[in-house]
Amino acid sequence: MDSETQEEIPVHEEFILCGGGETQVLKCGPWTDFNDLSVDRPKLLIFIIPGPNAQEIKDIYGLSGQIEHKLAFLRTHVPKEMKLVLIGHSIGCYISLQILKRAPELPVTRAFLLFPTIERMSESPNGRIATPLLCWFRYALYVISYLVFKPCPEKIKSLICKMSLQAMNVKNEFLQMNMLEPFCIANAVYLGGQEMMEVVKRDDETIKENLPKLTFYYGTTDRWCPKEYYEDIKKDFPEGDIQLCEKNIPHAFIMNFSKEMATTVAGWLREELSKF
Repeated sequence: MDSETQEEIPVHEEFILCGGGETQVLKCGPWTDFNDLSVDRPKLLIFIIPGPNAQEIKDIYGLSGQIEHKLAFLRTHVPKEMKLVLIGHSIGCYISLQILKRAPELPVTRAFLLFPTIERMSESPNGRIATPLLCWFRYALYVISYLVFKPCPEKIKSLICKMSLQAMNVKNEFLQMNMLEPFCIANAVYLGGQEMMEVVKRDDETIKENLPKLTFYYGTTDRWCPKEYYEDIKKDFPEGDIQLCEKNIPHAFIMNFSKEMATTVAGWLREELSKF
């Protein structure tokens, strides 16, 4: 992770059926099968849970279903004794806390929660705008997306994606054609509506029980979890590792601040890995 060392890290992509849903898995490192006893397994698994994507899981595209989906993956594809570091962003932070709550038997050593939407989402500046759209006008969005994008040729979709990303100064390597598919839009809107309704009260009990493991990282200009949320949790848990970003990194850091955020997280991980 040192900036002076330019070491190419192999990335392995695969698609698995997990909890009834097709799941894209990206593995960074030389390991492709954590259960393969013929090779040296990593001492620590870093499990990254971004904002939204065994047995059948009811309502897999809902918020609770997404939590159970992550748990199903960990229980099915990761050896029980392997230590875990959770990294959550946005709603991924809420999912991370729920993993700690629902599966206390998992050997999670640390959890880094970036720009955490873990409370009062509908009351946040962005939430006050998103809630009516995602909850009250959800079906209208379904119909519009179907009528506009279903008959739309792939070339036009690609052009729309590229123009949108260029307008946001985002490299085309992030291009995801399926983000304009009506099915994907419907699932995203459905999940977003549940987030607005269900992510209300901060789970202080789970935070208290796992406080030594947790690092919270809030933004100064975040319209999903504003600075007052940072001040509230800092006051309630003064002994916790609760940080306020001093680099003016936005909530959607993947757009233009991915390297800055990666550098910060890499520093935390170096410290954690030094313990093993």
